[in-house]
Amino acid sequence: MKIKEYKKELYDLQVELVKFQKEVIEKKLQVCIIFEGRDTAGKDGIIKRFLQHLSPREVRTVALNKPSDKDHMSWYFQRYVHFLPSKQEIILFNRSWYNRAGVEKVMNFCTQKELKSFFEEVGSFEQMLTHSGVIFFKYYLDISKDEQKERLKDRKTNPLKQWKVSPIDNKAQEYWDEYSKARDEMFIRTSFSFAPWYVVNADNKKKARLNVIKHFLSNMDYDKKNEKLLAFSGDIVCKFDPICYEKGLIKK
Repeated sequence: MKIKEYKKELYDLQVELVKFQKEVIEKKLQVCIIFEGRDTAGKDGIIKRFLQHLSPREVRTVALNKPSDKDHMSWYFQRYVHFLPSKQEIILFNRSWYNRAGVEKVMNFCTQKELKSFFEEVGSFEQMLTHSGVIFFKYYLDISKDEQKERLKDRKTNPLKQWKVSPIDNKAQEYWDEYSKARDEMFIRTSFSFAPWYVVNADNKKKARLNVIKHFLSNMDYDKKNEKLLAFSGDIVCKFDPICYEKGLIKK
C-alpha cells in the first residue's frame, strides 16, 4: 500500500471515529476495546491511530505494569475493574486480563489453580460487562514467526524503540510454540457468543490498522456513518472460528 493512499484512508477513518465519539458522548455510551497479541504484533500502533484525533477527555489507553503485591492479594479482575469505562468514555486496553491466559501461563507467572479460576470466571466477568450495556470488543493481533523476528531485531536496534525492549521480548521466539498453544486454548475457551474474539492478520501493519478501525466502526451505529468506507477485508479481520486456521489467518 502506497503511503499517500494509506494516509488518505486513515484520515477518512479517523473522521468516522470522531463522528462515533460524538455519538458516545451524546448518548452516554460506554466503550471498552481490548487488544491482545504476541510481542511486536502492533498493538501500540493501532491504538495510537485509533485515538489520535479523539477528545482526550473521553478516551483513555490502559497499559498496566506487572501486578503489585497488593494485586496478588486481590481478586484477579479487581485491578482492571477500576479502569473500565464510565458513561461517555472509550477505553482501550493494551493487553488486559488475558495476560493470565498468555504471558503468565507461558512464563509460569501464575499457578495452575489461578489459571483454572481465570477460565472459570472470565466468561461471567465479560457477560456482566455486556449485560450492563458496555460496548465490548476483543481483538487479537496475530503475526508470523519470521515477521516477529524482524520486528524484534528492529526494536533492539532502533534508538526510538528502546523503551519497548523487555526481558519477555527475549523469550518470544524461544517460546513461540508455547505461546501458540496458549493462544489457541484461549480462543477456544473464551470466544463467547456475547464477547467473541476477532483475529487480525497483522503481518502488514498498515492494512491491520485500517481494517481493525473499519471492522469496529462497521459494527457501530452513529450519525452520518459512511458505510462504503467501512468495508473491511475478511482476510485481515475475522471472527474466531476453526476456519481461520484453514485460511491461514492464524499463524502456526
